[in-house]
Amino acid sequence: QVQLVESGGGLVQAGGSLRLSCAASGRSSSGYAMAWFRQAPGKEREFVAAITWTGNNTPYADSVKGRFTISRDNAKNTVYLQMNSLRPEDTAVYYCAADKIARYLSSYVSTRVGDFGSWGQGTQVTVSS
Repeated sequence: QVQLVESGGGLVQAGGSLRLSCAASGRSSSGYAMAWFRQAPGKEREFVAAITWTGNNTPYADSVKGRFTISRDNAKNTVYLQMNSLRPEDTAVYYCAADKIARYLSSYVSTRVGDFGSWGQGTQVTVSS
C-alpha cells in the first residue's frame, strides 16, 4: 500500500490562496490516478478533484471549477492542489487518495470515495470571512 502525506493547509482569508501537496511513498504510485477529497464537520467526505497518471483527465467538483487546479509531478511522486479565490464554504479537512487500480494510460478516473484505496491523514484548511 502506498503511504500518502498531505501538507500545505492552514488559515486564510476569503479570496486568498493555498497550495496543498501530497507526497507518496512505499509502494510505487506509478500508474495510479490520484484525487483530493474534503470533509467538513458533520458532513460526508466529498470529491474535489482527480487526475489520471498521465494528467490527461482532470475532473473537478462543480463547486471548485475555475478556482482549484490539480496537478502532479510523477518524478517527485507528488500531487498538488492549487486553491484560489477561497471561500468560507471551502473550510474542511482535505484528503489525498490513490486509486485502488493502476490504470496507467487510461483517461478514466473515478470520483467515488470507495474506488480509492490509500488515504492520507488529511490537512486542515480554514477560510475566514
